[in-house]
Amino acid sequence: MERLGNFICKYRKAILIIAMLLLIPSVIGMAKTRINYDILVYLPEDIETIQGEEILSNEFNMGAFSIIILDNMPTKEILKLEADMKKLDNVEMVVSIADVLGTSIPTEMLPEEVKEKAYKEGSTIMMATFKEGISDDKTIETVETLRDMTDERCKISGMTAVVLDTRDLSNSEIAIYVVIAVLLCLVVLEIALDSYIVPFILLINIGIAILYNMGTNIFLGEISYVTKAISAVLQLGVTMDFAIFLYHSYMQEKENEKDIEKAMSKAITKTLVSVVGSSLTTIAGFLALCSMDLTLGKDIGIVMAKGVAFGVICVIVVLPTMILALNKLIDKTKHKEIMPKFNKLKEYAISHYWVAIIAFLIILPIAYHGYTNTDIYYNLDRSLPKELESITANQDLKDKFNMVSTEIIMIDKNMSDDKVNEMLDKIEKLDGIEWTLGLSKMADTGLPKEIIPEDILNKIQNDKYQLIILNSTYEMATDELNEQVNVINEIIKEYDQNAMLVGEGPLMKDLVEISNHDFNSVNTVSIGIIFIIMIFVLKSISLPVILITVIEFAIFINMGIPFYTNTELPFIASIVIGTIQLGATIDYAILITTKYINGRKTGKSKKEAVDTALGTSIGSIIVSGLCFFGATFGVGAYSKIEMIGSLCTLMARGAIVSMLTVICVLPAFLLVFDRLVMKTTMGMKNKEVK
Repeated sequence: MERLGNFICKYRKAILIIAMLLLIPSVIGMAKTRINYDILVYLPEDIETIQGEEILSNEFNMGAFSIIILDNMPTKEILKLEADMKKLDNVEMVVSIADVLGTSIPTEMLPEEVKEKAYKEGSTIMMATFKEGISDDKTIETVETLRDMTDERCKISGMTAVVLDTRDLSNSEIAIYVVIAVLLCLVVLEIALDSYIVPFILLINIGIAILYNMGTNIFLGEISYVTKAISAVLQLGVTMDFAIFLYHSYMQEKENEKDIEKAMSKAITKTLVSVVGSSLTTIAGFLALCSMDLTLGKDIGIVMAKGVAFGVICVIVVLPTMILALNKLIDKTKHKEIMPKFNKLKEYAISHYWVAIIAFLIILPIAYHGYTNTDIYYNLDRSLPKELESITANQDLKDKFNMVSTEIIMIDKNMSDDKVNEMLDKIEKLDGIEWTLGLSKMADTGLPKEIIPEDILNKIQNDKYQLIILNSTYEMATDELNEQVNVINEIIKEYDQNAMLVGEGPLMKDLVEISNHDFNSVNTVSIGIIFIIMIFVLKSISLPVILITVIEFAIFINMGIPFYTNTELPFIASIVIGTIQLGATIDYAILITTKYINGRKTGKSKKEAVDTALGTSIGSIIVSGLCFFGATFGVGAYSKIEMIGSLCTLMARGAIVSMLTVICVLPAFLLVFDRLVMKTTMGMKNKEVK
């Protein structure tokens, strides 16, 4: 340990130069890392809906599709627009009622049933299919091109349009997230530290770690926009206390050591022992997200675990070189700490610990009830502003054509028209089904197969499957639509065991089911992993239970508040926030507990040990909690993407709730369960219980 500290101090100039040079490949790697804006991509590959999407893509060149609303556009213009669209490389098929009418058949000659579905209030619809998938770069570029080549009479709906708007909105906000987080953290640090320049040094150091982390994401191939949006601010909030600890250690060593290199070497050794153990629980918490079936958890988990590791490395290796280089400037910009000592809060928490116990017992069932009953939504459109082009197009499609969820049935090509129609009749009788459309159905409405252009015919059937489109009026990811999807699957399997129902509706149903499973499993995994780590760190059986109980209590409060404020949460926030809050704030509890153990081992009474532990930790915990709050609160308040805003708001509130819970409830638990702790903690069994 000492050798590492001596090495860093001796070669500090070379280390600082290398650290700066490494920023070049980091920036390049960050620029070249692909960002994915489609959450549905993270569904497991082995589920039937994903396999169905693969068949559509591989055998029908239909990786994605979009319904385009055409307002007051003559048939002639529609046909010209179709011709222009078909010239685009990624467009496989464009079809509308104009293909059947041409320019010579008037609309009035259409069968009434067809006319009612194809025309509403002067508007009609066109379907365009794309060769590549929903979130593929080529498909996104194609939708961009379509928007450029059309006017206000054309509105492009569908998931790709939503992905495009998500990308543009996210890219416009993400730099502002970092600025807000840095400014709020800077305010906290200027109040908490004793030098005007040190907060800037600490922030620059964390900034270097963030760039290293973002640059190395290139080895993952791509990351989610959610990960990109929160990783920088979360890394800033979680790892800042490591940097503060090193600075405080250095200033303490300087009081006894005139040689600043020796003082820093000792500070590095002390920090390494403390920070590595502390960071393990945080890293473990993030890695627990990798257990999710929805692989977005793996995306966030790996990036954030890596971010914490880079934060530790930069604090141990890079920050000392920066502090030594600017040591004189630090001394010149010294000032009195503005942050109070919180002695009254400490004294009240110790002397009135029974108040915390009573409050815990009263609040726990209330918080848990809210935690288990908070409403969650899965509809990805809801997390975006209503004024976006894709959202208004989807709303128009719903209002004018009652088209909310458009799905595709893939069924045996050789099934007779009678059987297909019998199947479709059963489906159309279901509540919420507006219409179905297949080749057999067209013949029943007076549009025989013979008049359908050959190129379109070949694109809706092949030697294995025929495609049938159906329209549901139920909202995405609702219980009604999910149940409807189940019933439709039962019906089509009666006629063809290999039949598949694919589209956004079935995908969202899978997302709901997988997310519900992940919500329970990921919390269990994170608690289990952190529990095991703490057994080795604290060398105790009882203390990990106490600490996890305290932080889980804080999580129940944080996640229960939305229930009592009638706030619905996006599903991602509900799944990952518990694990993030546990991993990121358990360190607060470990800090107090470690000092309490040391106090008891040196012969202090339980009250003296808890008093000393809380008194020497309360300032660090409050600064750490406020930094975490500052890094995330502003982003939560600013972001127009509710998926990001809700997640950051929950993290900000969770930091404060955990901070207060650890300060008020944990000391009470240590006092109440002191006898149990003494008997179940290594090295304390033979100590006298006072």
